[in-house]
Amino acid sequence: MGKVVIKVDHVGVRFLMGSEKVDNLKEFVIKKIKRNIKYKEFWALKDVSFTVEQGDRVGILGLNGAGKSTLLKVIAGVLKATEGSFSTKGRVVPLLELGAGFDLQYTGAENIFLYGAMLGYSREFIKDKYNEIVEFSELGDFINVPVKNYSSGMKSRLGFSIATVVDPEILILDEVFAVGDAKFRKKSEKKIKSMFKKGVTVLFVSHNIEQVKNICNKAILLEKGTLIAKGEVDEVCELYEEKIR
Repeated sequence: MGKVVIKVDHVGVRFLMGSEKVDNLKEFVIKKIKRNIKYKEFWALKDVSFTVEQGDRVGILGLNGAGKSTLLKVIAGVLKATEGSFSTKGRVVPLLELGAGFDLQYTGAENIFLYGAMLGYSREFIKDKYNEIVEFSELGDFINVPVKNYSSGMKSRLGFSIATVVDPEILILDEVFAVGDAKFRKKSEKKIKSMFKKGVTVLFVSHNIEQVKNICNKAILLEKGTLIAKGEVDEVCELYEEKIR
């Protein structure tokens, strides 16, 4: 057995959702004071356990609402588990909702330092890698324009360029090959594949089964927040294909 770098132990994530419609803030405040607001519990993940060994590339499969993205957010440290625990060994780089942490009032250049700090990179490191980031993002002079004027593709490109400037030990990908236009997509795919060659451990969510088979050696299958299968990628993909037929 190889070295375990990700351990997910009986993880559950519960969301509370208002079970009735409240038309405006005033009505909400009155109902809250009178304790009339009722919440419905919704478990996005329930009792999920698995381990990932160093160098494994694990595809996470499941229909919409299965809890795939919620699971990635817990492992990336973006979302707190309601119950259970998880641990990771090594530098984790999450490529999730690229550019979601940008400050829209700031320029692309300022956001490189801001987003870099959020990802745990030092100012010196970002300074050192600044030109590489700008060059990879292909934003040119737009780097000095406030991000509020960027298209979603430009934001994704900048987010991707900042996040991948470092060599991660654990890479978390959520449908990330949809970044920017076809040309940039090719470039980002090449960059990610070069990381694979260095033996990085990968968690990868995609609806594209061929892509999962192409990239991953293992897979897990989630259904309504519960883990229903884990193992070799071909076996789990086959099971998933049966479910979606």
